[in-house]
Amino acid sequence: MVEFGRLLIIIGIVTALAGVLILVAVRYFPWLGNLPGDVTFERGNMRFYFPLATMLLVTILGSILLNIVIRIFNR
Repeated sequence: MVEFGRLLIIIGIVTALAGVLILVAVRYFPWLGNLPGDVTFERGNMRFYFPLATMLLVTILGSILLNIVIRIFNR
């Protein structure tokens, strides 16, 4: 049961760090979220936003960084 508690603490810390990273990224990279390929529909008082290009960019960069970290720790 102790391992499960530690896992929950680690998940909480990672989630908090991801939130801080998003807040910092929006401040220093204002174009993030407004890339060509991000889909926006507006009709009346309804707005639909789907950040397709932003998600692809974040996924590719995250995969590259994770791959580098895994290679460093597997030496």
